Order: sequence, then structure tokens, then C-alpha cells
Amino acid sequence: MEITRVRDELYMIALDFGTAYLWRDEEGLTLVDTGIAGSADGIEEGIEKAGLDPAALRFIVLTHHHHDHMGSAAELARRWGAEVVAHRLDAPVIRGEQAPEPPVLSPFEQEIWDGLPPIPPAEPCPVHREVGDGDVLEFGGGAVVVHTPGHTDGSIALHLPGPGVLFTGDIASNVGQTRPGVFHTDPELALASFLRIAELPVTTAVFGHGDPIAEGASAALRAAAEQVAQG
Repeated sequence: MEITRVRDELYMIALDFGTAYLWRDEEGLTLVDTGIAGSADGIEEGIEKAGLDPAALRFIVLTHHHHDHMGSAAELARRWGAEVVAHRLDAPVIRGEQAPEPPVLSPFEQEIWDGLPPIPPAEPCPVHREVGDGDVLEFGGGAVVVHTPGHTDGSIALHLPGPGVLFTGDIASNVGQTRPGVFHTDPELALASFLRIAELPVTTAVFGHGDPIAEGASAALRAAAEQVAQG
């Protein structure tokens, strides 16, 4: 586990597999995504290394149902009584009521997929609040839910207009360069979602996979969108 302070209120917790983000408000803490199953102790260690108390955890927001994002949500919610939030279309998968759709893989993606290590299955997790596009969550001065279908049906990004922060989930990545994410159930729809978030006015962007962009995120996202538009 490594923890990086992206900005005063925002921390990146890099786990053995997966990434979680911690937002600090006066009212408490919000965790966005939770890595794979078995990451709860590492996340708590990261919170404590930031000088904060895991007992202050109010919300766990899941950007989508993949096991490297929801893996430790049930355990953390059970330990600290945090409210789990997810899009209504992914909620049945997160709760274990519905099987996930498999991704549609290009040859390039298939090669990456085949090289991934085994990911432990996530424990089904209660979803206490189901959200949709445009809903506002009570952290960061008002975090706007942006529905980004295509990666999964209920994938979301979170836009904090006040501080100018964007949590992209897996609709975008920043591994080496800013670009659309991979492993989508509907690649065409995912691309449209990426182009939508690239238009948001933000200073800072953090990604499900890859390095955060602390300054100049809008320019990086728009440049990536222009590259995509040029083929």
C-alpha cells in the first residue's frame, strides 16, 4: 500500500491490485472504490497514514461493479457503518443478485486480459443508495454523479465542480498517457461516455488505473478526446 496526497482534500491509496481514493471533508471521509477483496486492512492503514480516522468513513462510492473496484466494499462497510453508493444499474451485480456482462475485447485488449493475475471474487455488498445521472452526493461541496455507461451499464464518474475534481472510474485511464479505458461491455457507448467527461471543466482528475493529474486535467482529457476523434 502506498498513499499519495493529490491535493489538500484528496488522497490516492495504491493497493496491491487496484486503487482507492479518499476525500476529506469536515463532516467525515468518503472512499471512492476499494480495490480487490482483502484490501480493507491496507485501506485502513492508508487512512491512518494520512493522519485520519477510519471511523470517520461516511460514504463508500463504487464507480462500477468490477471486482478490483468493489472488492473490499462489504468488509469496510461492515467495519465502519459507511453508506455504500452505486448506480442503480450496477447495484444488482454489486449485491450478487445479477451476473455481470462480460467485456467485448479487441485483440489488443485480449492480450492484456490474458496477462492479468487472478482477481479474487468480491463479496456481495449491500448498496444503501442507488443513484443516477445528475444526482448530487454530500461530499466535496456537492459531487455530481455522471453516468458513463459502456464500461459497465452502471459505470459512473464523479464531478466536484467547486474544487474542480473528477473521479473518472474506468471510463478513462492514465497509464503512460491519458486515454479511454479498456475492457468495456459496449465499446462504442464507452467512447461516447469518455468524450462526455472530457468536456467537463476540471483541474484535477483521478483514474481507476494510472497516475492522477493534479493540475491541467481538462487539457489532458480534451487532447485525448481530439486524438480519439482523429482516429
